[in-house]
Amino acid sequence: MDLKDLFGRVKTIPNTELNKDNWFEKQPVKKIKIGAIEFYLNQPSSTFWVYFLGIIVTLAGVKFLQIQGKEISRYWWGISLILWGVGAVIAGTSYQAFGYELKCARKEVCQWTSWWEVIYLIFQQVSMNAMTVAIAYSCTTGVFREVLIWYSIILSVLYTVVTFVGAFIPKKSLITFEFMMLASLPSFILFCVLNVVRYFQFGYTMDLVLIGSWVLIYASWWGYDKYYKAGITEKLWAKGKWFSENDVLHVILIVWGFYVLFLMPEYIRDYTYFLK
Repeated sequence: MDLKDLFGRVKTIPNTELNKDNWFEKQPVKKIKIGAIEFYLNQPSSTFWVYFLGIIVTLAGVKFLQIQGKEISRYWWGISLILWGVGAVIAGTSYQAFGYELKCARKEVCQWTSWWEVIYLIFQQVSMNAMTVAIAYSCTTGVFREVLIWYSIILSVLYTVVTFVGAFIPKKSLITFEFMMLASLPSFILFCVLNVVRYFQFGYTMDLVLIGSWVLIYASWWGYDKYYKAGITEKLWAKGKWFSENDVLHVILIVWGFYVLFLMPEYIRDYTYFLK
């Protein structure tokens, strides 16, 4: 077995919903020609939203690193947000912008996924684990902090291995957005509970600001789910208008991106700061 065969297996998962006959009917696609280069741009407006999200969140991560000072939590917020932002650009390249070119053009059967999407899943999940480390330094101490840090390290390694296995076998259920969300859910629940308890116990502004961040992230997931289940994307597209459930997710996360870029950084402190 050679590496080309191993890495090519993920391409063998067929797309059961999209094919060359209906791809251009199910979503907007624009033919782009730049000199001798010609390609199809998939979901142009959705491409804008996801790339804009990636830029904003990456800038937020850079800002955290710039103002880090002695705060270790700010460093890990910076790492988390840069991974999130770069991951969004990687995702948008395959899910949106070049989806047709990467997964359907010049192929007999359209692919369900690509390595761009697999790498995005890893970036996104590891981003959540880096965020867990950031929260550990801001909101916990002692054994609890050590447990959270080791949990983040172990989960990052396990999820990465499982995702590569899912791509190599290939096994569709291991490389889905939903599975990645499931792996990230315990951390998110912990964030919410920890900051709510701390805010009512100590009244720190940092915890209130973090609660605002979790509310926006939850709102993006909730909006995505409700919009998808209501079938609004298809109803709008039948009228020639395009705004998908992914756009709902990304637009709300853009609001979150501005929130973490302009509001959060100055409030994020290490646990020891509050002991002074």
